[in-house]
Amino acid sequence: NSACVNVGCVPKKVMWNAAVHAEYLHDHNDYGFDVGNVRFSWETLRAKRDAYIGHLNRIYRSNLDKAKIQTIQGHARFTSDPEPTVEVNGKKYTAPHILIATGGQPSVLCDDEVPGASLGITSDGFFELETLPKRSVIVGAGYIAVEMAGILSTLGSKTSLVIRQTTVLRNFDSLISTNCTKEMQNSGVDLWKNSQVKSVRKTDKGLEVTIATKDPEKKNEEEKIRTIQEVDCLLWAIGRQPNSSGLNIGEMIVDTDEKGHIVVDEFQNTSRAGIYAVGDVCGKALLTPVAIAAGRKLAHRLFEGKKDSKLDYSTIPTVVFSHPPIGTVGLTEDEAIKARGKENVKIYKTSFTPMYHAITSRKSQCIMKLVCVGKEEKVVGLHMQGLGCDEMLQEAEF
Repeated sequence: NSACVNVGCVPKKVMWNAAVHAEYLHDHNDYGFDVGNVRFSWETLRAKRDAYIGHLNRIYRSNLDKAKIQTIQGHARFTSDPEPTVEVNGKKYTAPHILIATGGQPSVLCDDEVPGASLGITSDGFFELETLPKRSVIVGAGYIAVEMAGILSTLGSKTSLVIRQTTVLRNFDSLISTNCTKEMQNSGVDLWKNSQVKSVRKTDKGLEVTIATKDPEKKNEEEKIRTIQEVDCLLWAIGRQPNSSGLNIGEMIVDTDEKGHIVVDEFQNTSRAGIYAVGDVCGKALLTPVAIAAGRKLAHRLFEGKKDSKLDYSTIPTVVFSHPPIGTVGLTEDEAIKARGKENVKIYKTSFTPMYHAITSRKSQCIMKLVCVGKEEKVVGLHMQGLGCDEMLQEAEF
């Protein structure tokens, strides 16, 4: 699966870089520059971004050819043969080791669940947008929703974010979740809390998105129904699902969970000998470098005799390209308390205005939290949001 390069982190980072340029434009006057009337061309950015992705694709193709790797294009399906076997375009292939690395795709709602849901797009469709939408509605509270809403809003689209509860990034440390929610609202994203999309309708002026809002704290209060009119871009960012449904893995008696993720042990083995899985299709730590590292460790084990070679999933650094960016690694405060008990956890927190913002009218805080455990106060978690936190995380090692 090639989400990262084609419709994931690489083109996303290009778009985020553009959004950072847009942010800095607000500060030019404060730093003494008179830049006058600046125009942004989505079309120029898109053309350059897509040319770069095309270049990367050619590099990957060239690397495969140089390594003399046979490439078979088509859809692989497992067969009922006694040995693990896949069939592609009517031809069968078997090997002592078969690795499933088919990745994932954005989850979608069907029109039965939310009437008109199919009128929206996903993060894949975001990279097909030919022009900057004037009015965007993003649905979801995870990092993809946060990044998409941030990019669109910063580049000049009037953006609403619809979330089911009261904060974004609820799986992150509470400090990050609360702060990122506040930063999004401060930057002009219109946040709809305790809300869900009920229906979508196409009109001659764009989409009409109907939203129901109900505060769970106020039991007696009626559900509030409102609509957002003239929406150019409705983007569902409600999670991802594994690309496992077309593989016919039931034939191999390979175990999957209720969502279709392939169940693997710590060595990436599936329930069937000789079949392995890495990456998003396993549903754990959905990050490209994680899949690459797991694949390398598996190769060392299978072909270099390193029988204990496996990936440690416990401290994986993560960056969210929000505005400002988030860097996080290790345990959240809640996870540390759960694992070690409140009395054995010590928290250090700080927040400050980065010097860059000392003379700008646009302000943004930098916040940090260290999670420490035991008498020796061993650092087990680091969570931060602010200017440069994406790069700062490179220095954090446990």
